[in-house]
Amino acid sequence: MMKTTLNTLAISAALVIGSVTAVAQAGTQQGAGNANSSQNAAGNPYQNSAAPNQAGGSANQASNPNTFTQEEGGRVVQEVRHKLLTLNDYDVFDSLGFGIRGRTIILTGFASRPELKSEAGRSIKEVKGIEGVDNQIKVLPYSPNDDRVRIEVYQRVYGAPQLRKYTSAPVGFGRQPSIALAAGGITQDPPLGYHAIHIIVDNGHVTLTGVVDSKSDADVATLQANSAPGAFSVTNDIQVAGRPAGEK
Repeated sequence: MMKTTLNTLAISAALVIGSVTAVAQAGTQQGAGNANSSQNAAGNPYQNSAAPNQAGGSANQASNPNTFTQEEGGRVVQEVRHKLLTLNDYDVFDSLGFGIRGRTIILTGFASRPELKSEAGRSIKEVKGIEGVDNQIKVLPYSPNDDRVRIEVYQRVYGAPQLRKYTSAPVGFGRQPSIALAAGGITQDPPLGYHAIHIIVDNGHVTLTGVVDSKSDADVATLQANSAPGAFSVTNDIQVAGRPAGEK
């Protein structure tokens, strides 16, 4: 049986193929920055893993043309993951996910700019072997108030000494707005570099996603986000490295 699993990591996929569950998850890469992995105390949380559930699945999946074989599925997960990571418009204020249903890729998550949704859909269609793309990415509404909340949350989360290891961006982003930021909001001039924690703001409601080394780091991020003026609520969807998806 083929099952689609969609979770809240920055980019993640859970693919059930026959008797093998393959999981891939990653942080953010923007431009030429190196953000494919996070080497912190917990090691690299962005590794693939596979756990057999039962014997005898390989023969069944190999005879079913509507699903991927184990080898094909592993390749597809890696290629989709890579394409999403290298999207030019993907940044800390977006959170993308994907699942697989048969030979269809289901794109999920949130995009702070509409071009990211379109770019993601076009890019994934280039992956060999897939037969369709179901693009369910939600484009967040343009809102000057949400942009103010993004700046406030970003400064508090990444300004916390305990959380500085989760970004390569310089301290103080947003304190001296650029012309682009002043004219079009922070979504038009997002901070560059690696960010392990992503910040989604939708009508004042904040959701934090990504992967961190420990529960205490996730708790600090939530506490910092809750202190941001204009944030109506904060949902902590941050994954702790080494724990199963969904477990905090």
